[in-house]
Parts: sequence; structure tokens; C-alpha cells
Amino acid sequence: MDTNVVIAITGCPEVRIAPHPTLDIAKNSAGAVALMGRARWQQQPVTASTLLQLLDDNSDLTALYQQLSGDFYLVVIQSGQPIRLVNDIMAVQSCYYALQQQVLYIGHGLKQLKQLGVTCALNKQAIYNYVYFHCIPAPDTIYQQVFKLEAANRVAVTINEISQGTLLYCPDFKASTAPASNLQQQCLQQLDNAVQHSLQPDCGAFLSGGLDSSTVAGMLARHQQPAYTYSIGFKAKGYDETEYALLTAKHFNTRHQVHYLTPEQAAEAFVKVAQFFDEPFGNSSAMAAYFCARFAKEDGRTLLLAGDGGDELFAGNSRYAKQKVFEVFANAPAPLQSLARAIFVKTPLAHLPGFKKVASYIRQADEKLPLRLQNYNFINQFGSNAIFTEAFLAEIDTTKPEQLLKQRYNQCLSADPVDKMLFLDWKFTLADNDLVKVTKMCELAGIEVRYPLLDKALVDFSCSVPADIKLPGQKLRDFYKKACKGFLADDTLSKEKHGFGLPFGVWLTDNVQLKTLALDALNAFRQRAIVKDSLIDAAIEAHTNSHASYYGELIWILVVLELWLQAEEQGFSNDT
Repeated sequence: MDTNVVIAITGCPEVRIAPHPTLDIAKNSAGAVALMGRARWQQQPVTASTLLQLLDDNSDLTALYQQLSGDFYLVVIQSGQPIRLVNDIMAVQSCYYALQQQVLYIGHGLKQLKQLGVTCALNKQAIYNYVYFHCIPAPDTIYQQVFKLEAANRVAVTINEISQGTLLYCPDFKASTAPASNLQQQCLQQLDNAVQHSLQPDCGAFLSGGLDSSTVAGMLARHQQPAYTYSIGFKAKGYDETEYALLTAKHFNTRHQVHYLTPEQAAEAFVKVAQFFDEPFGNSSAMAAYFCARFAKEDGRTLLLAGDGGDELFAGNSRYAKQKVFEVFANAPAPLQSLARAIFVKTPLAHLPGFKKVASYIRQADEKLPLRLQNYNFINQFGSNAIFTEAFLAEIDTTKPEQLLKQRYNQCLSADPVDKMLFLDWKFTLADNDLVKVTKMCELAGIEVRYPLLDKALVDFSCSVPADIKLPGQKLRDFYKKACKGFLADDTLSKEKHGFGLPFGVWLTDNVQLKTLALDALNAFRQRAIVKDSLIDAAIEAHTNSHASYYGELIWILVVLELWLQAEEQGFSNDT
């Protein structure tokens, strides 16, 4: 395959696109369209040629976009106009781009951009953002002046500049007036439709045993037999949930297999996993996703269906319920708030047993959403000055992560905080984190992945379900559970939320190979003068003597960062 695809249209920057098996290009005398991924127009599969004809007939890309669905990015080149890039509503199909020397480079990964000849210099702000988010949120990347397209965004590119992104999908969360029972029936049908859009013969599904993976597995079994499902198990107390996966497998009669991941396997694959990502990525469950995908690949599958997205559509994360409690005080009349602060926060009562909790509640409620969600963030817990060196912080805007959070939260057209948190999570939890994790680990394993629960029609439908029906009081996923009553097993509907979490903190205590790898990486990381030696020393000491799980996560993100930087310096010579 050629090293790149070159498109030259009069009056536009030259475009160079990294090749890919799903890249489809159509040209005519007036322009060109490049389509990457799987797109549907009016629910029917569409080609670049059809999209080019549609744009020739009506050049309104925004109107065209409203009828597009699927997993894709689209490059529109028309003579005399800025080049426009758009992508799917959740950025399932990644799109990276850079404008250098009046040439626009586009690819599905940063490594592909480097292969096209893009000059890359490390972005220190992105490193700070990585420690804050455990990933690097779009539109920034680990490299200066190299970007990734935010979900549902359009950017315009001229010979000299790239515009700021324009959000093209921002639902108003207009509540349906239909009875809840009718909405529940619609929900189950939408779930069925979404899975059907993702099917291909002999595919399989991730199965953790939670609501989302169980739904996808059940719909798969409804349309394909045998239905293949796969789980990861751990011989670590509190982490293994395979019994719930087996329950779902039995309920739907899937051909289910479990792979028990050992710390020795994790240690052996640690470097490969950390260095495979396009940029530093600190979600420790990536290891479990990789081994599960590899397990399915070895069993003959070429495609896996993943259940990501249900919690972010139908209010399944505990933080949504928790924040509703704080919003009670935040929305109380100002005089009442002032009186409560005067009594419980500004007097000795704040230090007495029982009253401490009241004072803590008030202090947390006083922090406005969305920043209140970050109370347990490492940087907020320890403080930037306790984590990073002075020299590093001198080049950083420490307010940037908060700006990104506020911007996204305030873009939501709904006034309900639950809707706004869901909308926030479409970007920071899904597009920037979970989808990157699963997609890249499946790529490493050599298997394709699709996300039925992020089908645009299902997302649209979820926005029509009122927030107080999705999450009445503190009942997480209440609407969804009622919709799936009789379809999912009762024990699945009543189980607590869980996923493919990795017992890294526990393993780090017990496994010599993993401990040696981590300590060697941490000692190498000291030399970079990004974080203070005192932070590394404190993390190691606290992990060993008090909080293995919490500090294990901090150690993980620092070790991953160091391993990734080592690969960057070696020119990614170990790429798979």
C-alpha cells in the first residue's frame, strides 16, 4: 500500500491522508471527499462517491451531517473553500491532523501522521493534562500543533490556519411526553436495532456481566447462533465478577469462555500495552481489555461488540446520583445556605463528630459542577505544587483542565445537571478515554471492535427520556432496568456495577516482576524533572503501607507515562 494518499485541489492546501483499508476517496473536477470508517446516510450504508454527489447537489455540510450516523471521519475538499473535517458523534473513528508547510496531514493515529512526515515536538501542557485526566482530551495531543478531532466536531482548514472546532451534535434533551411504559418498549427496540447495525457473521462480544455487556450479548444471541462471548477473570478478592458473566451466558445460551489473567501475564505485556497507544494513556483496565480481545482473536473471532456507553446514556454511574444530593444544597435559597455555613462550617461545630460530615457536605456542595466531580482527582487532592517541579509548572497553564470541563459542561442545552453530566461524559469518559482504550487494545490484539450502544438513533432516543425517569432519586439506571425487565436475567438487573477492572495495586505488592518493572520506570522518570521526587517516594510508601489500590493507580499513570516517553525517544521501534 502507498505510504500516503495525496489530494490536490486548486485553491486548497494539499492533503495527505494515511492509508487504511476502510479509507474511501471520491474526486471530481470541483472537489473530493475522503471517508474513513463505516458511515450511514439516512440509515443506509454510504460511500464517498455518494457523499460527494450529495454535496455537489447541496453544499450544506451541516445539514448533511444531521443525517449521517456510524463510525467515521469525513474530509470535504471543494475548490476555493476551506477544507472541512467532521467525525461521528462520539469520535469512535479517531482523526488526527496537522497543518505544516501548507500541507494538511490526516490520519487515524499519531504514529501514522509521523510516518507521513509530520514534525512532532512534545507538548508539556498535554503531559499535565494527562496526569489530571489519565488521558489527553481532544483537541490537544501529546505533540505541539498536532490535533485530534473532538467528537461531533467540524474544523475548517485553509492554507495558513485551522479554525476552532464547531460542535455539530448538541441535542436539547427535549423530554418525550410518551408514557414511561411506551418509552421502555421503544428502548428495547432501539437496543435491538443498534446491535443489528453492528453485526457481521461469526462475531463475538465482550461480557463482563454488567447491564450493558449483558444487553449486547443477549441481542447478539437473539440474531446469531452460536453467540460467542468472552470474559476476563482475576484471582484477586473483590475484582472477579465472572459469576455474573456466566449467569448472562447461561441466560442467553451463549458460547462463553473465560480467561483468567495472571500478574505474570500482565507484567510480560505491560510495556507492549503502554507503548502501543498513540499518546500516554493511563486507564489501567486497558490490560484486561487487551487480553480479552486477544483471547477472542485466538478463538477465531474477527469482530467484537463492546457494551461501552450505556451508563453515559441512561445514568448508570454512581457520581450522577451522588451529585444530585449536593445539588439540593447548591439550589437552596441563598439565606438558608448562608445560615447553614454560619452554623456548621464557620464555628467549632465543624470539628465535632457527626457535624464534620455536615460541614464536609456543605463545602463540597459549594463547589459548582462540573468541578465538584474532580474532588478526588490526584492533582486536586495533593495540589499541583506538591506533584510537579517548579520548572515544569512554569510552562503550564494549570487552569486548562478546568477550562475544558467547564466549556463542555456549559455547551449542553439542558438545564438538568444529570443531563449535563451525561453530556460531559460523552467526551471525557467515552470519546477521550474508554473508546480509546478498547479500540486500541483490540487493534493491538488484531481484532475489530464496534459499539452498538453508541448508535446515533439510540443516543437520540436516550436524550428524549427525562432525567428524572432515567435516574429517579438515587436509583441508578432505573429506566433502563425496567426496559430490560424480562429480557435480562433478574440477578443481572439487581447486581452492582462492575467492569474489567485490573487489580494492579494488589499485584504490585505481590508480584516481583511487576514491582521491579514499576520501580525501574519510576526511577527513570525521576530524571525527567516533571514530578517531584517526594511525590514518587510518597506514592511508593503509601502503596506499600496503606492504600494499595488508590496509590497503585497513581503509580500506574506515572509508569505508563515513562514507558511511553521511552518508546517516543526510541522512535517507537517496538511498534506492533
